[in-house]
Amino acid sequence: MMGGLRHAWDRLSLYLPVLLMGLLALGTWWLVRNAPSVALPRVDKVERHEPDYLMKDFSVKSFAADGRLQNEVRGTVARHYPDTDTLEIDAVRLRSVTVAGDLIQGSADHALSNADGTEVQLHGNAIVVREAMQPTRGAAQPRLEFRGNFLHAWPQLERVRSDQPVTLTRGNNRFTADSMEYDNLEQVLQLRGRVRGEFSPVR
Repeated sequence: MMGGLRHAWDRLSLYLPVLLMGLLALGTWWLVRNAPSVALPRVDKVERHEPDYLMKDFSVKSFAADGRLQNEVRGTVARHYPDTDTLEIDAVRLRSVTVAGDLIQGSADHALSNADGTEVQLHGNAIVVREAMQPTRGAAQPRLEFRGNFLHAWPQLERVRSDQPVTLTRGNNRFTADSMEYDNLEQVLQLRGRVRGEFSPVR
């Protein structure tokens, strides 16, 4: 009888560590499951205004579905900022061809453009030129040139505006204003502030 008990105890003692480990694992699991969670402070990701790529001495062209050139942007250096999805361009040169085939060109010391080039801010020696147009109907439109320290252009919408002094040359006539807005599609020009004009006689 004692031998049987001793034999049973020996067998039980072999499995005792395994049973204790199982109970310990079960207790640990229960504690982890029922312990209150610690609220960690939320850390918002800080977006840095740093370029993710650079282009030097570049030319970027975009085309319409029919293969027609729509826009071309050239510059000495371009920096892309992913936080605002904008391009900063040094010594920028712009070229845009409208649906009607009219040519619009621009240049400046610096430019800030959205990702697809549909909105461009020109800073420093800014110039936007709409070349002379010969429409199928109506009178020809003379060359139109805008100059200023700042010009805001929407090439595809054929719009230019500025909230700073600007000089406008239309053919042989010259105007200055404190601000202006021009819509080529609507053929509407608004000059604001102190406006002066110099008209050349028609020959």
